[in-house]
Amino acid sequence: MSEKEKQARAIAKEGGHVLPHSISEIRIHAESLMEKKNYGDSNKTRPVLSRRDFLKLMATGGVAVSFAPFVPWGNYMPNPQSDNLQKAKVILPDGTHANLNTFPANHAEVITYPSTGDSVLDEEAFRKWNIIRLPEELGGTENKATSFRVYSMICLHLWCLWKYWPDEGMKRGQCPCHASTYDITTGTAIGGPAAVQAAPSNVLPKLDLEADDEGFLYVLPPVWGINENGVIGYGRMIK
Repeated sequence: MSEKEKQARAIAKEGGHVLPHSISEIRIHAESLMEKKNYGDSNKTRPVLSRRDFLKLMATGGVAVSFAPFVPWGNYMPNPQSDNLQKAKVILPDGTHANLNTFPANHAEVITYPSTGDSVLDEEAFRKWNIIRLPEELGGTENKATSFRVYSMICLHLWCLWKYWPDEGMKRGQCPCHASTYDITTGTAIGGPAAVQAAPSNVLPKLDLEADDEGFLYVLPPVWGINENGVIGYGRMIK
């Protein structure tokens, strides 16, 4: 037996495996063990993902997707804390309180909710929302809170900030990064990469509004959950 074959047999024995009988089998077995042994050394050899491991990985992923609607995502995503949320005035960028009687149709503004009063914290993207008054043909001239929509500005694809385009032929939300587009009546992605994502990651989280007798708008306390107001950065189920 040659020196190389003796070395191969020794390595195979070290691995605690039954020794193959033929020289070719010993060499193949030894090379496999040497590959595993070298992975922790300076000459690293990346272990090959076996078919069995691959199938296990796919099975795990399938289970995760199946249970996604039942996971309390609001506990894990960076949403503002629910225990401090309360009814709040809709304050526009110019500092005024939004009102049904002065907010134009087919128009959008960026609002902060919940506001902390801290100018730095209030710039967090997860606190930014697009408040949109619908175009006239979609009921935007009705003098009630239902003529408005408020959606998280976080695009559901890769978390860029989308904006509303009021131009004729557009009248939809669109992300500048990868062109995901959103139906402003429901917050549902209708184009781009966000549109091909599975529910609930194809519908924007929303805020609900109410108006007082003078037309001033208020945000109602949301519930962060995919079956309620949604989870910022993750999405919402359409009821």
